Amino acid sequence: MKKYTSTIRIMTVLAGMAMLGGSCTKHLLDQPSSMEVDKEVFWKTDADALAGIMGAYADVRPLFDRDYYFDGQGEYVRVRGVSAAKDDLQNGGAYAVNTGSSGFSPSGFGQQFDAMYKYLYGGVNRTNYVIDNVRKMLASGSNVSVPRLERILGEARLLRGMVYFRLISMWGDVPYLGHTVTSNDEVVSLSRMPIAQIKDSIMADFTYAIDKLPARSDQVGRAAKPAALAFRGKLQLYWASWNKNGWPELSTFKPSTAVATAAYQGAADDFRHVINDFGLDLFRGGAPGVVGRLGRADTLPNYYYLFTPVANGDGEMVMAFAHGGIGTFQGEELMRDFAGRSHEGSQCWVTPRYEIADRYQSTITGDFAPKMIPLNPSTVADARTRLNSAVNPQSYANRDYRMKASIMWDYEVSVGMASLKSTGWVPFIYKTWAQPFVIDGETFLSYNTDGSNSGYVFRKFLRNYAGQGRSDGDYAFPVMRLADVFLMYAEATNEVNGPQADAIALVNRVRLRGNLPPLAGSKTGTKDAFFAAIEQERIVELLGEGHRSFDVRRWRTLEKNWNPPGGPGVWRIDTWGAQQQRYFQNTNDRAMQQCYIFKIPQSERDRNPNLTQNTPWM
Repeated sequence: MKKYTSTIRIMTVLAGMAMLGGSCTKHLLDQPSSMEVDKEVFWKTDADALAGIMGAYADVRPLFDRDYYFDGQGEYVRVRGVSAAKDDLQNGGAYAVNTGSSGFSPSGFGQQFDAMYKYLYGGVNRTNYVIDNVRKMLASGSNVSVPRLERILGEARLLRGMVYFRLISMWGDVPYLGHTVTSNDEVVSLSRMPIAQIKDSIMADFTYAIDKLPARSDQVGRAAKPAALAFRGKLQLYWASWNKNGWPELSTFKPSTAVATAAYQGAADDFRHVINDFGLDLFRGGAPGVVGRLGRADTLPNYYYLFTPVANGDGEMVMAFAHGGIGTFQGEELMRDFAGRSHEGSQCWVTPRYEIADRYQSTITGDFAPKMIPLNPSTVADARTRLNSAVNPQSYANRDYRMKASIMWDYEVSVGMASLKSTGWVPFIYKTWAQPFVIDGETFLSYNTDGSNSGYVFRKFLRNYAGQGRSDGDYAFPVMRLADVFLMYAEATNEVNGPQADAIALVNRVRLRGNLPPLAGSKTGTKDAFFAAIEQERIVELLGEGHRSFDVRRWRTLEKNWNPPGGPGVWRIDTWGAQQQRYFQNTNDRAMQQCYIFKIPQSERDRNPNLTQNTPWM
């Protein structure tokens, strides 16, 4: 069986002839050649083209639906491993990295993504296959509906653009393939195309999709016009960031202030269309809902439900990849990755770091609360009651509602699950795993996980009901949310014109879902102050969705967030005050540069002598 390494193979259409939401064939890249359908027989009708694009969605989805792993490269999420089988795309193979037990580390991660590089090019070839054949169908004009085919072509070009956007965001200049490749001879000598040319090709793909996609999709998981506009805006925002902040590790790239300004403006224009022209709104109108009592989970804020299947198809989900649920072999892995053993034997690969707690602001003042004080309850007598103690549950009162919806601290509960049945409320108590614990006279069995070494676990993405296994979720994972569009619009307009009233209002709408008051004047008085407020919202609003790593690299803030080269490093601690991991200790200049751009896989360079290496990795 062949997969794309230096070789690119046509993916079979028949492998993807299933419904997008749940019945796509498992192991789409692993089908034997006997299953292939000859192009002379297939690609004749609208139904053939629809089957082809469904297969493309099924192949591209696993390149994006575990993006939360990337948050392990930031300051606020620990990813201790990957629940992925290597060389199995449908089981997360694109995210398999060679970091061992350290998982996705904030430092030293730039050389670990050979699998992602390989599978992204598989996605390129799969989408090219659809594009090439649908174009032939359009040219023939027989037995086809032109509008339906143009929609499918728009979807395929959007997906191809997303894949190339991911490639340039990680590696800069990369080889460009604009057609289906059927032979090694076509790729073994390809050089890397300058990033500006690839950006223009991605723009063309997104623009075509904007023109041909419907204003609203008739099926969860299929893209519509707002998705293409949002991704074109995001591409321009990133292009502006690279031109403003520079990308010195990419030796062929020359930044330009004028280009940055024009790109920020273009991004703002696209985001404005998404916001104003399609009747989209935040989930449940952006209302905060009700936070409920500390230590209870029978009433949770609206933000929590945004990450459960009740939000599938909601207008906030500008673009999401659908999953099939029970028995389809196409379920999402969110509970397995975010929950512990008490929840269908889940593995808690992804946990909040201690430092995220202090990012959640006060609902009373609208600003940061006094910092938590880490205390060890086994050695400090009043640790559970001391003011601002990290192990005192009352320290978490009157905080941004997204805190209760996103993370759990000592004595917070969730529904335990085993064999698809509820085991009742399970309290999280750090370092007390699967032990009887009496709370208000009632005995519970504590949350069973050793995956947390911070004192927190996620509630976000954790189902609060039984009936589905850890890998059988049917949540449509968002790769573009309206709240993100609001914040990107605010960033783009702020860069061009400083704080603007409409942008401030949009940031306040995002804050409202946390039941926070509007930003104070001091937070919006200058460009720098407003940018800090936007960054703050991106940290808490998009936590665990895979954005932070890409943000800090395009903003070039790694040194600010951690420490400059040669510095003492930064310890990450837990709620008890224990030091857990130390990052960027005595980092040299080259090692820091390697955090900003990824290493072209050496295996690819061994096969192709024309494939140059990024400067920090030479």
